[in-house]
Amino acid sequence: MRTSRTKTVKPAELQLQLSPGHKVLITDVALRDGHQSLLATRMRTEDMLPIAQKLDAVGYWSLEVWGGATFDTCLRFLKEDPWERLRALRAAMPNTRLQMLLRGQNLVGYRHYADDVLERFIERSASNGIDVFRIFDALNDVRNMERSIREVQACGKHVEAAISYTVSPVHTVDRYVDMAKRLEDLGTDTLCIKDMAGLLEPMEAYHLVKRLKSAVKVPIHLHSHYTSGMSSMSALMAILGGLDMLDTAMSPLAGGTSHPATETLVASLKNTPYDTGLDLATFLPITEHFRTVRRKYRQFESDFTGVDAEILTSQIPGGMLSNLAAQLTEQNALDRMREVLDEVPRVRKDMGYPPLVTPTSQIVGTQATLNVLTGERYKVITNETKNYFLGLYGRAPGQVDRDVMARAIGDDEPIKTRPADSLEPELDAIKKDLPEGAETIEDQLSFALFPAIARDFFEAREKGDLVPEPLEASSPKGPAVAHELHLAPVEFHITVHGETYHVKVSGSGRKVDGRKPYYIRVNDKLQEVSLEPIQEVLAGVPEVQEPGSGSKPKRPRPSKSGDVAPPMPGRVVKVLVAKDDLVKTGDPLLIIEAMKMESRVPAPIDGKITAILVAEGDNVKTDETVIQLE
Repeated sequence: MRTSRTKTVKPAELQLQLSPGHKVLITDVALRDGHQSLLATRMRTEDMLPIAQKLDAVGYWSLEVWGGATFDTCLRFLKEDPWERLRALRAAMPNTRLQMLLRGQNLVGYRHYADDVLERFIERSASNGIDVFRIFDALNDVRNMERSIREVQACGKHVEAAISYTVSPVHTVDRYVDMAKRLEDLGTDTLCIKDMAGLLEPMEAYHLVKRLKSAVKVPIHLHSHYTSGMSSMSALMAILGGLDMLDTAMSPLAGGTSHPATETLVASLKNTPYDTGLDLATFLPITEHFRTVRRKYRQFESDFTGVDAEILTSQIPGGMLSNLAAQLTEQNALDRMREVLDEVPRVRKDMGYPPLVTPTSQIVGTQATLNVLTGERYKVITNETKNYFLGLYGRAPGQVDRDVMARAIGDDEPIKTRPADSLEPELDAIKKDLPEGAETIEDQLSFALFPAIARDFFEAREKGDLVPEPLEASSPKGPAVAHELHLAPVEFHITVHGETYHVKVSGSGRKVDGRKPYYIRVNDKLQEVSLEPIQEVLAGVPEVQEPGSGSKPKRPRPSKSGDVAPPMPGRVVKVLVAKDDLVKTGDPLLIIEAMKMESRVPAPIDGKITAILVAEGDNVKTDETVIQLE
């Protein structure tokens, strides 16, 4: 005889207690995180200003327009002054709060800056147009956020402190609630859940928001990337749990590693207790504008444009994936991506489970890449990894691996204090090094944050030579040619003796001794040529040689214990030694920049410097000797 069950017990997590309805406020991130996530931050100000008036009329709570990687990219690639962009957007959108992302003590850079730089940067950002400062720390170390919060308050602007959300054995709802209470005690005006990898599950979003709403009085804001495909569901569940504010991106710059679409969320909430109050009709011209603009930047499209469910295991944000792919490509090791993705969680565990967000994502990703490429875990340890274990980025969330830490720092003792407490004031010290033409306080701040990049920018500005990297134009006939600014083609075919070669100019380096290095791909193989400024780039053979008898000789491969090679491809930021200097094992010899990180290259032996084969601004590879000791 069949027995029927008439009573079903619902799991506790499904027994929802919906919060009373209230208007949900929208922050649109298309002008910052939308194109940073999908188009490598390459959107230019000229493509923002034409639609600014219509954005200003929508009725958003705020528009995120600045901070994050935009500052670096403006100077490095777009040859724009980021401060001028901010002032232009402020003038064009007087009726809407303008918001920026601030990396706590890292500001918009990749290291901790002294308090005098932080205070002046925030004051100038506020004066130039920022109303809302979203402040986070990669390790959720509140000590690294306190000074920023105080300074924003002193400027009379809105503080939005953020919790960097991640999933690990040490990251719990209780831990996030405790952090929220501390941030409220510090005076944050709103509180953001910053889900940079799209890991926040819908039911977890509901329960986290419910807990936060019962623990703190400030409004709760959700920032969740679409990478895993869950963020729209998580946004709705968070709203049902009492969420006050939500980040979205206009649909042409939504999805993928970006955010839920603004129009979709507004329509989903219409005629409900959570109605945003925004008019869908106002979005139509904005959507069309960004749809057209996105095509213009197609060469910078992320490879990760759909749903990447693998992130639920690896927890690697889309921007970090792009960096890893670029680094492996430079080493002709893209086929080892799977190994690197498997290594990242192991390195993260060794480091005490840091959230993977700038700069910890670069630190973990770079170390994982080196572990794979060198064939031995921690055979090469980056300077940034060493600094992490020394506590120079803050307090690790969990217990670090003691054996790995010992390999990284030896007998050195990790610091226990706030990292910036050990930093000397920087602004006065850099004034003697300021390049010609860097006269305003904004220029000084740009130089303090990114010395090498800012120097190149200022020199080009003085010469009237601010030419941005070229954009490819859509062409139905094959590879793209120059865009409407009539810059030189960057991708083309060349036929020599009946053989056709696909050539693409990847980038260029800094001019030294009248010659400038160009990086090109011939049939997708990276090559380097060094040319006089007026000489044409002639390519079309599989192995491109540096033309002319005066070409700089190729650096030799390391063959002796005193031959120093960089641990990864990068750009020389500073040479720290001179010929005939005596150095000890581990002494820093030069600083290279790679994957947005500055790392010191140490001496492998005790000895004397016999040759320096690089100069500041040079691009270097792992199979080249850059300094020789004996």
